[in-house]
Amino acid sequence: MARRLPLFPLGTVLFPGLVLPLNVFEPRYRALVADLVADAGEEPRGFGVVAVRAGHEVGEGGVHSMHSVGCVAQLREVTELDDGRYEIITVGTSRFRVTAIDEDAGTPYLTALVEPYGQDPGAEDEDDPAAHLLATSVQHRFARYRDALDIGGTGAPDDPSVLSYLVAAAMVLPTQERQRLLEEPDTCSRLRSELELLRRELGIVEALHAVPATDLPQLPDTYN
Repeated sequence: MARRLPLFPLGTVLFPGLVLPLNVFEPRYRALVADLVADAGEEPRGFGVVAVRAGHEVGEGGVHSMHSVGCVAQLREVTELDDGRYEIITVGTSRFRVTAIDEDAGTPYLTALVEPYGQDPGAEDEDDPAAHLLATSVQHRFARYRDALDIGGTGAPDDPSVLSYLVAAAMVLPTQERQRLLEEPDTCSRLRSELELLRRELGIVEALHAVPATDLPQLPDTYN
């Protein structure tokens, strides 16, 4: 069922279960946070994070430069600073697909009509032997990858769905490949793609004896 959701286009991909802190300084997104705080009730407050196709932000008229599949970011903490900025902590929850932009929303930020995308995290995996076999293979290959790149963290979760999103977030990948992992229809498909990506990246690292020239992500100690 379609519903309205405010959008926050970013130069990154948010995955279900992962924490996303943001420093909100642009007036339109400060208005978004203020509206969410004002509408606080029993329903969880949140907005949709969608990755932009190029650059770091979607300017006015740049709707077509963002991907159509995103992830709901649920507000966990909101701190209003003296200068009007907000520091917020969000957690990814469920995936969605943008079906249309609400041109009559009357807000300075984008509001879209969205529908659920794919299966809920963990919904199909508890008793799926294939998902658990794939998860075991990904765990082993990801451990090698993490050691090669010296990514921090204490280990990988056993739950196939949780593992698939955590690996997607922790790998050093361009935005387009992260987006492809977000858009995989189910956990098994995502794990299969990650096995191939891990094989490719490990081959490059081990052949060149070098790591990617980029800031390495830190593997979270806990998955929320």
